[in-house]
Amino acid sequence: MIWYDAVILGLVEGITEYLPISSTGHLILASGLLGLDAPGVKRSVDAFNIVIQGGAILAVLGLYWPRVRRIIVGWLGLVKIGPGDADGLWLGIHLLVAFLPAAFLGVLLNDWIEARLFHAWPVLGALAAGGVFMIALDRWRAGKLGTGPKRSDLEVPDVTIPKALFIGLMQCVAMWPGTSRSMMTITGGVIVGLKPRAAAEFSFLLGLPTLGGACVYSLYKNLTESRNAGLPNMFDLLGVGAVVIGLIVATISAALAVRWLVGFLNRHGLAPFGWYRLALCAVLVALMLTGTLTIGGEKTPTEPTSSSAPSSRVSGPLCLVPLPLPIAHCPLP
Repeated sequence: MIWYDAVILGLVEGITEYLPISSTGHLILASGLLGLDAPGVKRSVDAFNIVIQGGAILAVLGLYWPRVRRIIVGWLGLVKIGPGDADGLWLGIHLLVAFLPAAFLGVLLNDWIEARLFHAWPVLGALAAGGVFMIALDRWRAGKLGTGPKRSDLEVPDVTIPKALFIGLMQCVAMWPGTSRSMMTITGGVIVGLKPRAAAEFSFLLGLPTLGGACVYSLYKNLTESRNAGLPNMFDLLGVGAVVIGLIVATISAALAVRWLVGFLNRHGLAPFGWYRLALCAVLVALMLTGTLTIGGEKTPTEPTSSSAPSSRVSGPLCLVPLPLPIAHCPLP
């Protein structure tokens, strides 16, 4: 992996991880555009895209450390240290309840999901469905679709175990790449009555165990399977430097994205992200159907199906963006 590949993927991860637009979907699409989807390297790139989520974890730890500290102190039983530490104990319990469904189903369904859904067309379908869902939810909150919520002014300490469980079940839907973990958890919080800002904060905190578990599991799986098969692991194929660069860039960009998102949700709600998802999906589908773009080895009706077609990161007269070929990595038509 070239250093600027790691920078681009780190930026995509950091910017999109906490925005309700699907970081996994954008990373799969970005990896394809960069030519990092060849059969011999795709497994390691997929693992890289999950491991650099550690940067998003570091960003939230830094931005929300006072609340994280209260959770830690509360779980240690030191509830008399400060006035909010008892609340930290309950917040930790609610985050655990919300985390458990995805923890169980993630391990159970991980291989099936990677084999069948980590491709362009399932991602594009999820992008479109998620866009429609967020637009409809905003209209519901405004009372323009149905009766709207009975209450939408709750804060993070108002979350209860049933509400946390509902948010956790919503998070499970995001195991379909392109759906967006942030979208499902933020919308889950809004549905149970949280303010958009509070729903986003609960989503950020829930990302700590969820993304942390995914990072550790993906790293362990890649290293173990590579060793057992006698194949190079992620670090051998991509380089330690690339992983470090990706983590650093993801941390910085995620911190900036989180600060921006909270204010944006308060002012504009979720609908703009829904329209963005629909627009992105429409553009990508049009490019793929016309043969202008190939992502992740997907074959479109206009593409040749010969098995003898060469495989290369660089070449082809048809590019998505007018950049020099070593940067654009345009796939062969």
